[in-house]
Amino acid sequence: MNMIDDTAVKETSATRSAYLSLRDMILTGALPAGQKLKIEQLRSLLNTGASPVREALSLLTSDMLVERIDQRGFRAAPANRANFDEILALRCNLEGLALRQSIENADAAWEERLVVTHHHMKKAVGQDVAVFEEAHKTFHMALLANSGSPMLEKFCAQLYDLNIRYRYLAARSSNYPGRDVSAEHEDILDAAVQRDADRACDSLLRHYRLTGEYLSRELAI
Repeated sequence: MNMIDDTAVKETSATRSAYLSLRDMILTGALPAGQKLKIEQLRSLLNTGASPVREALSLLTSDMLVERIDQRGFRAAPANRANFDEILALRCNLEGLALRQSIENADAAWEERLVVTHHHMKKAVGQDVAVFEEAHKTFHMALLANSGSPMLEKFCAQLYDLNIRYRYLAARSSNYPGRDVSAEHEDILDAAVQRDADRACDSLLRHYRLTGEYLSRELAI
């Protein structure tokens, strides 16, 4: 590898690292919704160059987690009730469809994957946030992974990512710790393995709508 190629690889790696770090901070609220994102502050925070930060912010703009301000700056995408409601409505429609298709196509391999990913998610509870988030998303996407519709699954994955910020906002509610999320996941898993599409979809959508109830009652967004 020559010097030019080596430099390109390092720049790509730095951009990827900045992208992942900023994405996590936006999703978990470390960078609050609507906050202006200044290149100099972020490069200092991440101990990297201005170029990787700028590239990462552009990528996050495509993910709809960052917005451009007058073509000159960036801010974390605002969070508001209308945005959450749209995400929730789309998730309920698209994931309900994908889960039904997965159950229609159900086989032993898919059921085994559900059980395994659910087990890994349970083990990740209480661990590092990034570890749990990966395990949580893996379980939810496994529910849909037998749909036979790659585009549908991709849209569902994107909506999942957009929803994470609102889940963290809801979790700030004083009543949220009383929510039995583990039991909600168990209900979804049991219905899916039993190949009961109606019950599985009802359990999944109720799981999502509960987050909306916490937002509605407790948070002014």
